[in-house]
Amino acid sequence: MNIAVIGAGWAGLAAAVSLKELGMHVTVFEAAPVTGGRARGVDDVHMGRIDNGQHLLLGAYTETLALIERVQGSQQIDQLILREPLHLESADGSFRVRAPALPAPWNTLMALIRARGLSPADRMKALNMMVRCRLSGWRARPRETVSAFLSRHQQSDRLCLKLWIPLCLAALNTPTEKSCAQLFLNVLRDSLNGPRHASDCLIPRVDLTALWPAAAAEDLTMRYRHIVRQVRATDTGVEVDGEYFDACVVAIPPYAAARVLFEPSHLEDAYRQPLQSPQQQSEASLHRILKGFEYRAIATLALELEDRWQLPHAMMMLEEEPARGHVGQWVFNRLDHDKQLTVVISDASDFLKYDRERFVEAIATQIREQSAKHPDHLKPMPAIKHQRLIVEKRATFDAVTGLARPSNRSPWSRIVLAGDWTDTGYPAVLEGAVRSGLSAAKLLENTFNL
Repeated sequence: MNIAVIGAGWAGLAAAVSLKELGMHVTVFEAAPVTGGRARGVDDVHMGRIDNGQHLLLGAYTETLALIERVQGSQQIDQLILREPLHLESADGSFRVRAPALPAPWNTLMALIRARGLSPADRMKALNMMVRCRLSGWRARPRETVSAFLSRHQQSDRLCLKLWIPLCLAALNTPTEKSCAQLFLNVLRDSLNGPRHASDCLIPRVDLTALWPAAAAEDLTMRYRHIVRQVRATDTGVEVDGEYFDACVVAIPPYAAARVLFEPSHLEDAYRQPLQSPQQQSEASLHRILKGFEYRAIATLALELEDRWQLPHAMMMLEEEPARGHVGQWVFNRLDHDKQLTVVISDASDFLKYDRERFVEAIATQIREQSAKHPDHLKPMPAIKHQRLIVEKRATFDAVTGLARPSNRSPWSRIVLAGDWTDTGYPAVLEGAVRSGLSAAKLLENTFNL
């Protein structure tokens, strides 16, 4: 069979790899000149290849890790990814949660018991919440926000500020006052309630395209710089911009999927009819869902320093002070370049509109001041030689309560959907994208008895 995949992000490529392994001929259409979607490498004239967004993987991302092994080979994993036990630490060293080498769930429970920077009362409140989550099957109340969930479990302001709010923003990219508690609990369940390795922090040693998307594309027919205009189901197949395929995986963001799948005139006719057919109802329902998503930005600031400088840990938390422009939340050592740092700002504003020099200097001051307080007595951070700010304006969907998300199945049997925005049970994280792509491929396999 001849299958089209629209989009070479992590979901689309996961589907393409699986379909290729089934013996299908797969053609991937990608608007950009590079694979990876919103998690890709970007060439910079001064700093070489950097990422459009620093991503952290978890040991619980079993499908992502398995896919990387399938594409790159199991022997390559250690060269591609740094794996460490759970370790969350502030840049000034005042807060730290570190998991010891104990079987689950004792590793994460002891991490909370021994947490630095939390009072004994806060530690007990965090432990009590974890125990109650386990007993309740990690279920939140219907339409409960993360903020309401934390309040119900009597988590103190300091505990929320130091631990739960940063984790929520990192995972859901949505403020706790609006974010869905169930999605947050799903991430905590799989990472903190799984096997010992599930809570491990995995940081790529290479850029995100080199991690596996580039290698996957080598075995596929790629159509780079091709913006698909229309995907249309026919009686015997699918037409992609007039080209015939037996089936199609639509693995682009919801706003783009709505554009390629629905013609405005067709929708107007469907909505105008008082008694729609089941097919029209299904199409109208999907269109409403696709148009119902809202989005949030993530900003990434890559810094190249005049001299070598390493943080005490590969990933460290930054304390925010927006009034001073200290808006960085996480800072990473570049594992492949000892003079580079990456700062991540979730739920970001459009910082590209700011005065660039003042913005970068404020972030640099934030790192310098906080790292200078670390008990390891770090030397002062060197001057900045080069910088690159990337703002992904629609980095993730807004992970609010009650959000309708579609399944992989579409109203047309030969068209399936894939993306972190489908109903994966996860927020917009890489594991959700990969799982969705694999599910889309499985759905086509079952549909055609491959």
